[in-house]
Amino acid sequence: MSDDARLAQLIEPVVTAAGFDLVRVSLLGQPNRGLSLQVMAEDRKTGQLTLEQCASISRSLSEMLDAEDPIDSEYRLEVSSPGIDRPLTRAKDWTGWVGHEAKVTLHAPQDGRKRFIGSILGLEGDAARLDIPGQDAVLLPLAAMQSAKLTLTDALIKATRPLSTEGADDIDDTQDDTQEED
Repeated sequence: MSDDARLAQLIEPVVTAAGFDLVRVSLLGQPNRGLSLQVMAEDRKTGQLTLEQCASISRSLSEMLDAEDPIDSEYRLEVSSPGIDRPLTRAKDWTGWVGHEAKVTLHAPQDGRKRFIGSILGLEGDAARLDIPGQDAVLLPLAAMQSAKLTLTDALIKATRPLSTEGADDIDDTQDDTQEED
């Protein structure tokens, strides 16, 4: 079992108990250069997270991770929303984002290629069906995927409105006075 899968088994119950869905866990970096434990989660109702929700999940995870101590070296905990061009890590992602474009990279070539970009047609058993421009639809086994994520398109932007745009148009007019000469 990979470190990410082992960590996900520890993290998922905490995220679920807080009322959220775990999207992805990834331990990145090198122990001697700094590790980051990235946790992506989403609110079941909105598919996003607010800053307050990220902070709440982070506090809950910090308590559990301190008690369990599953990582042998120092690391930074990063809790975030999956974002607009979110990773597709669960079977339900392939049914929830039908019609949107995805980019998939496989561990090993299938039909002579490892990378596929196409519109999501859904899920058939344990494989995602993609409509690839210029060829027939393909079935890509979920277990064979190295990575998969939504591609940023106008249709995706339209489908994923932010929870709040408050402050998005505010301009900070303050100047840094530390650069003034005496």
